[in-house]
Amino acid sequence: MIRIMFAAALGIGLLATPLPAAAQSTPAKQEMKKETKSKPPTAAQLAERERIKKCGAEWKAAKAAGKVEKGMKWPQYWSACNARHKAAGG
Repeated sequence: MIRIMFAAALGIGLLATPLPAAAQSTPAKQEMKKETKSKPPTAAQLAERERIKKCGAEWKAAKAAGKVEKGMKWPQYWSACNARHKAAGG
């Protein structure tokens, strides 16, 4: 930030200033990013995503019907619903 303001004050073009070492991308970093993105989700992660979808649908329906306890927010509902679905084997 200071380098940019200093360069602007001197009338130096911003493209003339070198990038810091942390901002430069190396092929090794790019390869590491590719490897982490291609990893498939585990069975537990897939099961949790399904529980989130089911509990989200239940939350919307219960809230629209006025069956949600007064003051209850999504995190509290999610905790109870998640435990209920886990116990049921889903």
